[in-house]
Amino acid sequence: MPEKILNVYSENWSEEPFAISRGIEDNFDVVVVELEQNGFKAWGEATPTEHYNESISQTENLIEEFRSQIENGITRSELQRKMPIGAARNAVDCALWDLEAKLAGKRVWELPEISLHLGLETNSSPRNVTTVYSLGVDTPKRMGEIALKNAKRPILKIKLTGDGDLERLIEIRNNAPDSRLVIDANEGWTEEHYKSYVPKFKQLGVEMIEQPFPADNDSILKNLDHPIPVCADESCHDTADLERLIGLYEFINIKLDKTGGLTEALRLQSAAEVKGFQTMIGCMSATSLGIAPAILIAQRAKIIDLDAPLYLFNDRPSPLKYNGSIVFPPSPELWG
Repeated sequence: MPEKILNVYSENWSEEPFAISRGIEDNFDVVVVELEQNGFKAWGEATPTEHYNESISQTENLIEEFRSQIENGITRSELQRKMPIGAARNAVDCALWDLEAKLAGKRVWELPEISLHLGLETNSSPRNVTTVYSLGVDTPKRMGEIALKNAKRPILKIKLTGDGDLERLIEIRNNAPDSRLVIDANEGWTEEHYKSYVPKFKQLGVEMIEQPFPADNDSILKNLDHPIPVCADESCHDTADLERLIGLYEFINIKLDKTGGLTEALRLQSAAEVKGFQTMIGCMSATSLGIAPAILIAQRAKIIDLDAPLYLFNDRPSPLKYNGSIVFPPSPELWG
């Protein structure tokens, strides 16, 4: 008999239409991994990303290749060595964390590796965190209207695309004068955009610029002024990427689907801080199950972008609790 029983399946979820520089989406697919052992059931969720050459079938097939090892007790450390980074490993890794906590009769943050990372005292829980609220790419007028509706949110993240971005930011700032602003170009800028926009965006109060250039052409950041800190997203997947990013970026954006799970995300956050980077925790489109493990990384992150469930038409049973832009730690019924 196997030590664990593995179940793998995919789901499609509907969300409000959301545009970035690469296109617009109103639904997304996730892969769910369920693990059962000794009467306990655990799970994890991942969102395969076409931009990283992932698909639902590729993700499910990769997990199936590891079925025997997973069911016969592969450890998280072995998983890191044997399965490549990406969505498949994320779903398995987060399910293993959930199962470990349930088998131990503890919350996941009470496990030694997590509590040490978070610096939590015995019987302490993670704090509530404040997430950005993201505005998808649209016309300046429309983005200004959305900003007005969300002007009481403490921090807005603005998706940009290149031409017309200054007009977008002016409308948003006029309509949300008290909100902090960070921006994300999703690799959509040229060097000319950067040189033209950055001084003006500084005056508009922008606090961080995420991934202005394509990941394979970001070396030009070394020769540009950084009056606003710049964050690596597509340029940073795991700990192995950090050395190359020194001198190019001030922040890195950690996403569990990029790191291949919570285990590597914890390592990446610690290693990045040692090298002088500030950290941001981000997400793909996801349900509350996909976001729940990221709440742990959010405890030490400077900028938190965990707003994906706010755009869903429906969410998981026992979803994450949001009060405006404040996110609460997951319930044991959800994860961990």
